[in-house]
Amino acid sequence: MTQAKGSVHIGEKIVDLPIMTGTMGADVIDMRALAAQSGLFSFDPGFMSTASCESKITFLDGAAGVLLHRGYPIDQLAERGDYLEVCYLLLHGELPTAEEKADFDYRVTHHTMVHEQMARFFQGFRRDAHPMSIMVASIGALSAFYHDSTDITDPMQRMIASMRLIAKAPTLAAMAYKYSIGQPFVYPRNDLDYASNFLRMCFAVPAEEYRVNPVFARALDRIFILHADLAQVASTSTVRLAGSSGADPFACVAAGIASLWGPAHGGANEAVLKMLSEIGAPERIPHFIARAKDKGDPFRLMGFGHRIFKNYDPRAKIMQRTAHEVFDQLGVSDPLLDVAHELERVALSDDYFIKRRLFPNVDFYSGLILRAMGFPTAMFPALFAVARTVGWLAQWKEMIEDPNSRMGHPSQLYTGAGPRDYVPIEKR
Repeated sequence: MTQAKGSVHIGEKIVDLPIMTGTMGADVIDMRALAAQSGLFSFDPGFMSTASCESKITFLDGAAGVLLHRGYPIDQLAERGDYLEVCYLLLHGELPTAEEKADFDYRVTHHTMVHEQMARFFQGFRRDAHPMSIMVASIGALSAFYHDSTDITDPMQRMIASMRLIAKAPTLAAMAYKYSIGQPFVYPRNDLDYASNFLRMCFAVPAEEYRVNPVFARALDRIFILHADLAQVASTSTVRLAGSSGADPFACVAAGIASLWGPAHGGANEAVLKMLSEIGAPERIPHFIARAKDKGDPFRLMGFGHRIFKNYDPRAKIMQRTAHEVFDQLGVSDPLLDVAHELERVALSDDYFIKRRLFPNVDFYSGLILRAMGFPTAMFPALFAVARTVGWLAQWKEMIEDPNSRMGHPSQLYTGAGPRDYVPIEKR
């Protein structure tokens, strides 16, 4: 992997640093020798110019708009595969055979039940508790119920814990939703696929028969695929950092959910809906486009641009098609979908947005789809957490199995007070 060397000149001292080359993407400079040979550290707030790990899971080229899972383009996986197939791919590195797929699906499906005592655990929350606060607590609490899969040194236990988390995350998310609206919990069914099971657990009620809409189930399955992993984003880095200390996978995923809860990370599709509602009608778009260009106006176009993608987000194209499939199935037109479609058309033809590479991202349409299905906006990040659980687990598993992995311990540039003596309180 190391093909060349670079050098850093510090006064008269020269520090040689290896240059590492991956399968795809930019080369990286191995900075580990810098501190050992010079006593200096690099400074990179937000780690935007730092490769924190070596990974074989997800390749992301934001400039080119490329997202690959184990080498497979995200659009092919979303159009031709299903979520559990992508889960298998992320965890095992290869697409499953028909026999492997059937076995994997069976194992996940038959792990969807949660311990009955978890129902009483939910009663400790206020009725108006945010679903993400419940998710953080209930996912973390799973380690209290499944002691037989918390030994991270055992490969079998690592896989059992991973299967349990993938299976139980939608059950707990559905329970969080049901609890928030005062309805009884709905148990999972083993004859339904992953997305259909989740929809039924969220929207079925004892008084009537619930039939899963296959268009909704396929749309939700795509949403899960499109959010399964995105390399070393904040929540994934949080999971890796927590896992580097030896924490069990339930605690690590709970930490990832807590990070995802931040509005800059997992709440973007909710912000898009608020923006579209504020615009209200297609004829009002020019006014808001002008506001977006005004640096003195706090208004921003939400769902455009991405911290990583500087080209059209490949996931957004699939989301746009999926949105139309869902609304065609419903037989209704959502005024906000009309606003979104026209806003995208106007922005993509405006030099201001083109030059700044502000293209629609995956969040631009996903909120409209979820709202059409009946999910309240507070559930959006919880659905994101369900989808991303497998990505977190694949990254955690890869880190645990790497013999060169070490506990995370970033350095800092200290700018606080220098040494000083303690002053008794009566003399302060």
